[in-house]
Amino acid sequence: MPIAANLFDVCSETFELATPFVISRGAKSLAETITVTLQCIVEGRTIIGRGEAVPYARYGETVEGTLAAIKAIGPKLSNRTALQDLLPPGAARNALDCAFWDLEVKARGIPAYQLAGLDDLTSTETFYTLSLGSPEDMAQQALSVPQLKCLKLKLGGGLLDTERMTRVRQVRPDARLVGDANEAWLPDILAQLMEAASQNAIEVIEQPLPAGEDAALASIKSGFPNVMLCADESVHSRSGLADLLDRYGAINVKLDKAGGLTEALALTGHARALGFKVMVGSMVCSSLGIAPAMILAQGAAWVDLDSPLLLARDRPHALVVSRSGVVQPPLP
Repeated sequence: MPIAANLFDVCSETFELATPFVISRGAKSLAETITVTLQCIVEGRTIIGRGEAVPYARYGETVEGTLAAIKAIGPKLSNRTALQDLLPPGAARNALDCAFWDLEVKARGIPAYQLAGLDDLTSTETFYTLSLGSPEDMAQQALSVPQLKCLKLKLGGGLLDTERMTRVRQVRPDARLVGDANEAWLPDILAQLMEAASQNAIEVIEQPLPAGEDAALASIKSGFPNVMLCADESVHSRSGLADLLDRYGAINVKLDKAGGLTEALALTGHARALGFKVMVGSMVCSSLGIAPAMILAQGAAWVDLDSPLLLARDRPHALVVSRSGVVQPPLP
């Protein structure tokens, strides 16, 4: 039976980044997050559960709007199951859903992975993001982290991306590389960019074309079998997932897109049943936002949970990430 709870607190928090984070849509120096605290009484004990989310402007979300949505839904809260119909996928539902998970496992006295149906929770190696820059700048970023063997290149569109991929590969022949175009590529140069990705052993290209304008991927997908195309902005939940099979071989599952761990687990299972490979990603957030995603990361083909490495400071009792990029399971 799902645990019932009351909304105890919701607030916004900011975390300074160690260096500016740059993608094709712009740059940021702060991670702006929403933290939700739920409360319930179990056998005379007051139990709290916390969840974190990151509103994303790409989907029309703002900090103010997300706070308002959570406060508005507060009086209607009952349990995690009911929550799925009260809010659409997005940051507001994610914060509440993950807080419910935290609350439930504390109330039941079991680890979160057990509630998710797993036998254990193991460490995982994360990809580390290289911010968008000139080819030489991105090569220098890659050289600055020789201990990290999994690197993710933020790409910006245009044929300069061929140089970015080539230059990073030249200086890091030892690394696994994936690329994220954030919808910035254009159909008329898609083949050239995919050829460069193939030649430089880029394992994955995330969302090369804009969501809703990615039909061209169907005709090019088979031409580059060693480069996996991964849907990010094109997929949020299970709805319409099967329609992407002709365009992508993988999907990026993020808690903020799916609207929480509940839907993200269902999405991951459905995707694998359809034959998709799974990447687990996140927005730039604190360890509180990453911790539930560690459950999703079990068995994922690619894990992109490097936020703790990007922050100038994290929360107390943060996730432990080794110098080589291995993320340890969260402490209780």
